Amino acid sequence: MSHEDKIEARVAELLREAKTAVAFTGAGVSTPSGIPDFRSPSSGLWETVDPFEVASIIGFRKNPSAFYEWVYPVAELILKAQPNPAHIALAKLESAGYLQGVITQNIDLLHRRAGSQMVCEVHGSLQQATCWQCGTVHDVQPMLKKFLENRMMPRCTVCHQIIKPDVVLFGEDLPMDVWRAAEMLIDRADLVLVIGSSLEVYPAAGLPFKAVKNRAKLIIIDKETTPADDHAAVVIHDDVAHVLPRVMTFLEAK
Repeated sequence: MSHEDKIEARVAELLREAKTAVAFTGAGVSTPSGIPDFRSPSSGLWETVDPFEVASIIGFRKNPSAFYEWVYPVAELILKAQPNPAHIALAKLESAGYLQGVITQNIDLLHRRAGSQMVCEVHGSLQQATCWQCGTVHDVQPMLKKFLENRMMPRCTVCHQIIKPDVVLFGEDLPMDVWRAAEMLIDRADLVLVIGSSLEVYPAAGLPFKAVKNRAKLIIIDKETTPADDHAAVVIHDDVAHVLPRVMTFLEAK
C-alpha cells in the first residue's frame, strides 16, 4: 500500500469510527467543476475588483449594476457547472450513514444537485431572491437565465425593485436559521472534514475550530495549507475531487 493509500485509508477508518461526522466545505470543492475561488492569484474572483464596491450590501443599494456586471461571468459559470466527484462522494457518504450533513460556504447549489440532503448554506445560495423593499420571495434561477441572455437586471414582480439573489454580501448578517442548524451539527460532531476551505472567512471559518474545542477530530483536505492544519488528525494537500472518491472506495471495500 502506497503512502497516499495509507493516508486515505486512515480517513476511511476515522469515518467508520465516527458517530456524528460533518463536512465543512469551501470554494475548493467546486473549483474542479469550473467555478473559480475568490482568492487564488490570477484566477480569484477578487483579483480585478474591490469587493466592497461590487459585493457589499451598501454597494448593491447604491449601484446594483456594478454587482450584476461583476456577477455576470460568475453566474454563467455556476449555472453551467455540474457536481464533480467530490460533491458526489460527499452525497454518498451521507446516504451511507457516514456523514450527518454538509456545512458549506458555497452558493452554487452543487451539493444539493449531487444528492446531499442535509446542507447548511451559511452564505446563502442562488436558489431564491428576496425583494429587500417588499419582501416577495422569487425563484431566482429563471431570472438569472434571462439576465444572462439580455443583461437586464432582475426586478421584483410585485414592486419592480431591482433584486439580488439570497447570497450574503459584505455587511449582511448570515441567515440565522441556517447558522443555528450549522452550529447544532458542529456541537454534535465528533469528526469534521474540512474540504476545500482556506478557513479565512469568518464567522463560518470558526466552526471547525469550535468543533476542535469540543474535542472533535479534524480531517483537512485542501490543496493549500490552512490555519487548522496543526489541529488536524489527518491533513491531505491534494485535489478534493481525487481524494474523496478514493476514500469512498476504501469504505466500500470494507
